[in-house]
Amino acid sequence: MTTIELAAPLPAVPDAADGVRKKDRKPKADLVIALGLTAVIVALLAWNITGFPTASDDEGTYLAQAWAVQHGRGLAHYTYWYDHPPLAWIQLAGLAWIPAWLAPGLTAVAAGRIAMLPVQAAGLLLVYLVSRRIGLPRWAASLALITYGLSPLYLTMGRQIYLDSFAVVWMLGAFALALSPRKHLWHFAAAGAAAAIAVLSKETILVILPAVILALWQNAARSSTRPWAIGAFASGLVLVGCFYPLYAVLRGELFPGPGHVSLIGAWQFQLGSRSGSGSVFTAGSGASSLLHSWLYYDAVILIAGAVASFAGLALRQVRPIALAGAVLVVVALRPGGYLPAMYVVQVLPFFAIAIAGVIGSVVAALPPVQVWWRWAVLGAAISLSVAVVAPRWYVGDQRALTTNDNAPYAQAADYIRDRLPGREGATVVVDDVLWLDCVDAGYPPDRVIWFYKIDLDSAVAERLPGGWRDVDYVVSTPAMRQDPNSLPTVRTLLTNSTVIASFGPQDGQIEIRRVDKGATA
Repeated sequence: MTTIELAAPLPAVPDAADGVRKKDRKPKADLVIALGLTAVIVALLAWNITGFPTASDDEGTYLAQAWAVQHGRGLAHYTYWYDHPPLAWIQLAGLAWIPAWLAPGLTAVAAGRIAMLPVQAAGLLLVYLVSRRIGLPRWAASLALITYGLSPLYLTMGRQIYLDSFAVVWMLGAFALALSPRKHLWHFAAAGAAAAIAVLSKETILVILPAVILALWQNAARSSTRPWAIGAFASGLVLVGCFYPLYAVLRGELFPGPGHVSLIGAWQFQLGSRSGSGSVFTAGSGASSLLHSWLYYDAVILIAGAVASFAGLALRQVRPIALAGAVLVVVALRPGGYLPAMYVVQVLPFFAIAIAGVIGSVVAALPPVQVWWRWAVLGAAISLSVAVVAPRWYVGDQRALTTNDNAPYAQAADYIRDRLPGREGATVVVDDVLWLDCVDAGYPPDRVIWFYKIDLDSAVAERLPGGWRDVDYVVSTPAMRQDPNSLPTVRTLLTNSTVIASFGPQDGQIEIRRVDKGATA
């Protein structure tokens, strides 16, 4: 492979305002462009954010854990078993005042999504900043931001409450600091700290840490300063990152042992015991189905981004971002590993920057002829892209802006709050999405039970000495009905209960059921 080394930033297509002094217009132009485009995209994210996409169990889980942090109940409302580092939902707990102030009557998931909007805004701004700091001209940085923000896949996944969104923002911040033009040691130390916070928000983003180190290595160009830069980065990374294992040590939960959870035990489960998703190349596997669902929303950014990531490895200034995208692709393609649905959240911003970086490099490499000729080539490429991409994105974005998939959840939450009797003493079994709505409605947290905990958590079983007959109501949702045979108590509850209210279409119906305690199991 021929490596193209770019010693200087990619030259920009000349602006119309070249007569204005650079020091006067550059910061203002970047600020206006980034803030303007971000405002438009955040407005699109906010539009119909309560209606689309359908609320997921993961969203309810993270909201419930954030609620536990807010109310001094530890790092989770059930036993915290180190399945993920807790920093992301701690940050989510700190943002909970936003929806409580703006729209206090929303369901828990809808409110949580609104709390995520500042996080998404920060990510969009950082995509532009990182694009500029790797040497892209303004038009290419704007292209990266637009490609990221207008993708139907982003307008779907970016609305949801995922730990990955926090991790991506902090990792983009680490890139921005590592690429700082001032090259101060505290910038490099802050980059290490930001990378550590990213990993403590979602541990899987650790795989792109080498890309941040590469960015820092290239930015600290002189060999005499590189050891200091790496040392400062490592200091920030270790000093912040060590708090998580230190927490486990102080609680006596670092190593596996009888009668307690452990950090290393959770790692062993995640890396070795957890069932994999199969290969993306095997038809019918979980990984293959998930990849096809991503491609359904937006094949353009995924295919173009993967190609640009590997092509960008040949371009010096695009290489750190391209390396991040390429590593994420390789990890997703590994056979037998576990591929979560929200993994693509980490991929999208690096794909968008890589696409813009490769296009910017091609335009910069055009022969130095008349300026109008470059603009003509660029205009033709944009027109072709709009003709191919815009129709696909219009359909996906229109669905995100108009579909209301969460009306049944909102109706069920209203019924639980206003019409379900026995609020103070009733025991209710629900899925993750509605747990916090039940608690907010006044039901005691210890009497609102996640449906799978009733079979899989011995501490929950101790609260129900009479077994399933100690449950008063079941809120049956598609997630609960998906595999009842693996949860015998849930199956018994669904069999021995009567529907008192139902909401939504048949295939996604939510049922409020009263348990028939006199029935024979």
